[in-house]
Formats: sequence, C-alpha cells, structure tokens
Amino acid sequence: MLYFNYNGKLFTDDTAVISTASRGFRYGDGLFETIKCINGQLILADEHFARLWKGMGILQFEIPKHFTPDTLEEAIITLAKKNGHDAAARVRLTVTRGDGGLYDVVNHFPNYSIETWPLTNADTKITGLNSNGLVLGIYTEVKKSCDILSNLKHNNYLPYVMAALHAKKEKWNDAIILNTQERIADSTIANIFFIKDGKIFTPPLKEGCVAGVVREALIKQLAVHNWELIERPVMVEEIMQADEVFLTNSIYDIRWVQRIGDKEYVNTLTQKIYTTILPTIY
Repeated sequence: MLYFNYNGKLFTDDTAVISTASRGFRYGDGLFETIKCINGQLILADEHFARLWKGMGILQFEIPKHFTPDTLEEAIITLAKKNGHDAAARVRLTVTRGDGGLYDVVNHFPNYSIETWPLTNADTKITGLNSNGLVLGIYTEVKKSCDILSNLKHNNYLPYVMAALHAKKEKWNDAIILNTQERIADSTIANIFFIKDGKIFTPPLKEGCVAGVVREALIKQLAVHNWELIERPVMVEEIMQADEVFLTNSIYDIRWVQRIGDKEYVNTLTQKIYTTILPTIY
C-alpha cells in the first residue's frame, strides 16, 4: 500500500480527496514539479522550489506564511520514507487552486499533493551515459505558444500529451515539440541541446520551452568550464544537420539521442559533458 500527501495529511493511494468542483480538475489550474530524491535528499531542491514559486506568482496564487519550501521539502522526505522510496524516488509535487468556477474561485490559496515512486539503481547516481541512444521524431500536429505560461510546468499539458501519444504510436522514445513559429521548443519530457562543430546550442526560453532546472544548471556549469553554449532559435533543419543531440530533465539528467528520422548522431562530446559537467551539478 502506497501513500500520498494531500495538504499535509497522508492518505492511502486509493483514497479520493478532491471534488469535481476543483479548479485543478476543471481547468488544469495549477503547476507541478518532478523532483529526484536520493538518500533522503532532494536534487536541485532550491531550483525546483524557485521555479514553483515563480509560477505561483504568475498564476496569481496567494501564498500563506506556513506554505514554504522547507515545509514542502520535509513533507516530501517524510512521504518517501513512509513509502519505502527514500533511497531513490521520483517525486511529483502538484499545486492547484481550490474549488470554484472560472470567475467565482473560493480562494487563491495553493492546495498541494505529493506522490512518490521508486527509481531503479541506474537512476540513483551517475553511472554512465545511456548506452542505447534515444530515437526521436518531430511532432507537428499541435504547436506550443510562446507566452508567459510557456516556461512553466503547468497542468495544461495537452500539447505534450498528444505528442507523447504520437511518439508511442510511432515507437519513438520521445517527440520534439515545435512552437507556433515552426521552431524547436523542447520534447515531451525534456529540454533539447545539439552540438555542431564543437559548439553547443539550445533554444532560449523565449522560444517556448519549459524552464528546466537541469537545463539551467547545465548552462551555468558549461560556462564555468569554458564550453561554448549558444542560446538561439533553432530550426528543424539545423538539428537534422547536427553532429550530436542530447536531452535533459530532472530524473535522468542527460540522455543522448541516436536518431531523429533517418539522421544518426554520435555521442563523443555528449559523453564528455556527461562525465565532466554533470557531477558538478550535484
């Protein structure tokens, strides 16, 4: 039996705790964070909570004094231990507004839920770059807008849901999402980087990608180690002509891409980034 935390109380995973009047259920009115917990420690916790607090500000939540990163971190660690996942866990922290219609919300206080799942041994530490490169495709049916919500991990996730369904149908490991300008934004679960002639490129936040915490940490450490990183809009044609492509997110950190369509990629510099830069992020 697993447990989850809803607004500070533990419930078994078969317990219903929200009503159909929930704005999170009705409108996707909320945010979420996916966090890795290793040996009772949250990885990049400050960055995750900074992104969450920024998102709550944009969505005009009213944050009570008792609702703090420290309180949430303690609750996450307690739940992971209760579920027997404290050695290595994937954590989902979801924040939603409470009950109400579109114009008559009861209040703007955050309601939150915390869930944990075990991670495999390969996810608990830096064990090496994935040996089997990912296979990706370009998803074109739904485009991502570039606005004040684009960089948030918000609960209106339909473009990514549709892309993930398409990826499964095509037997891809992931799908690349385009913005409304037909340029690359990110993938369904990760930020995207590519390497060409020794230079590293990634779309800037204004292109509609999620503001990934590993993305941010990697960009900072690449600068420290004098790697040339260029943030600029990226066309599909450019990534199809790249030498290497890799993805980043908070659970698997860095994974290299072996193929997009008929284009094959190597992982020479990606491997070097993984072994020299990734340890400094932790």
